[in-house]
Amino acid sequence: MRKLILIDGNAIIHRAFHALPPFRTSKGELTNAVYGFTSMLLNILNNEKPDYIAVSFDLKGKTFRHEQYKEYKATRVKAPDELYEQIPRIKEVVKAFQIPIYEIAGFEADDVLGTLAKQAEKESDLMTYIVTGDMDTLQLVTEKVKVLSPVKGFQESIIYDIPKVLGKYGLSPSQVPDLKGLQGDSSDNIKGVAGIGPKTAQSLLQKYGSIENIYNHLEKIPGKVGEKLKNDRASAFESKTLATIITQVPMSLDLNSCRTHHYDPEKILELFKELEFKSLYSKLGTFNSHSLAKKIEEDQTQPSLF
Repeated sequence: MRKLILIDGNAIIHRAFHALPPFRTSKGELTNAVYGFTSMLLNILNNEKPDYIAVSFDLKGKTFRHEQYKEYKATRVKAPDELYEQIPRIKEVVKAFQIPIYEIAGFEADDVLGTLAKQAEKESDLMTYIVTGDMDTLQLVTEKVKVLSPVKGFQESIIYDIPKVLGKYGLSPSQVPDLKGLQGDSSDNIKGVAGIGPKTAQSLLQKYGSIENIYNHLEKIPGKVGEKLKNDRASAFESKTLATIITQVPMSLDLNSCRTHHYDPEKILELFKELEFKSLYSKLGTFNSHSLAKKIEEDQTQPSLF
């Protein structure tokens, strides 16, 4: 099957920023997040060899979820300015590889990725991999959509398919929003049902399948659990809605623009020289450009801080 890679830009940026020390170029530019993201991107291009690839980023400003619930993500600590300052550079790298960027105001990158993955499922011979560290995206897993989560400094990855999600939660991918609706999600300030933890939520969903069906059979759930569910009914449904990734964002996947063979390695090398990413030159060599290999060899003889 053909392979489409969809990268959750912000999730990978955050992981790279916190995983690597704050190193800078000789001109003082902080580049640890840029380096980590770029290294991951090269690993994907060289190891996964996708036929198509695209990246999505969150845009500044509130989303439709903030309109539904003003306290959405209100408890999340803002990332350092040093991280956000590197995003333009990261987008510069993405554009140098001629990889399309999909983003839209009012929606999160997860929604964009979900929409693109849903559209890609219409292609009979296409398998989609969403690259992210955000486990919310596990709800998007199907027979033709998998989640690839980098681990150990981007050198290894876990691939989540349907059996892997079942092994992690004891539930199907489509039940992940129901799980969040019951147990909540502190990272997004989603309340869930007060007093219902992961084990109880999992047990209820294994028996009844969904939040809707749980409340259809509420009279059969006795004791404190039944009381908790009754008291927080509105929160349960609101929390599930907030945790559900939208797959109808108003945008269209253009597979032709996502093809991986359009980029110019020599242009990328010039950008890498500016960023002083000499340790990544060897990964560029896999593109088999004789002129590129010569330029890399010449540049490797020059002194560098890295």
